[in-house]
Amino acid sequence: MPGARVLLYLALVLVNVASIAVWIWTAKRRQLHERPSSADVAIGFVTNFLDTLGIGSYAQITALFKLRGRPADELIPGTLNVGSTVPAFLATFVFVIAVTVDPVLLACMVASAGAGAWLGAGVVSRMPRRGIQLFMGAALLIAACFFAMTNLGVLPPAGTAMGLSGWRFGVAVAANFVFGALMCVGIGNYAPSMVLLALLGMHPIAAYPIMMGSDGVLIPVASLGFIRSGRFAHGAALGLTVGGVFGTLSAFPLVNAIASHLAVMRWLVTIVIIYAAVSMLRSARIPSVHVASTVTEGRS
Repeated sequence: MPGARVLLYLALVLVNVASIAVWIWTAKRRQLHERPSSADVAIGFVTNFLDTLGIGSYAQITALFKLRGRPADELIPGTLNVGSTVPAFLATFVFVIAVTVDPVLLACMVASAGAGAWLGAGVVSRMPRRGIQLFMGAALLIAACFFAMTNLGVLPPAGTAMGLSGWRFGVAVAANFVFGALMCVGIGNYAPSMVLLALLGMHPIAAYPIMMGSDGVLIPVASLGFIRSGRFAHGAALGLTVGGVFGTLSAFPLVNAIASHLAVMRWLVTIVIIYAAVSMLRSARIPSVHVASTVTEGRS
């Protein structure tokens, strides 16, 4: 159905333009003059380079932010969503145009992911610092598990379908709503989407336009929620945007050339993610430890 595909393209353009416009307007109104550092740009380049190859970027961005100690933990979800809007929009059009998948399934899954992101951003933007640390620590561990399962070859075998019907269609759309909400706490949708669609009997290549199309809508939708609440680091988000655009464009011609080394890269990423997850969860324990010690001192 060409009409469904046209509506999807229109929705992608409108929601991304709206998100970028709101970001620019908010930056001027709140006088956000923070500039990105070279490290921010480098993180955007590397993570979006890997993202274009199908490895994902959210867990890596979170890990690298945590390793260098900024932005603050409670600002990380908003920063990685706002900063990933433009690179995701760029990647979306390439994959959605290049791969033919059932347009009705694609449109419905993209819409459900956007709805999930709007709900998730509203919840995460109001969460306390410790809650975000706990959620993101758990999210990183989940991402590490998916990377490990991919490398060990324990994920389900792929099917051949380029579309779904009946209960499989409903399950895919409902699950993508959950994936959209989880993106707001740093759980990337690539690995979960690939596992889900493989279990439902779809061809591996069919996952790419669905994943990219979902990102193209859910990331700017989530960004709108974080921009409205102010829970993001403006300079770091700019760095992710600039580096991400160049990383995305650089990766496309090299996809086939370095495909044989992706497993090694995933293991390295897994190690970094596990370290960051442990660090995030340890940070979440600090307030409770501090309070406990204070109470003990008061009693003594």
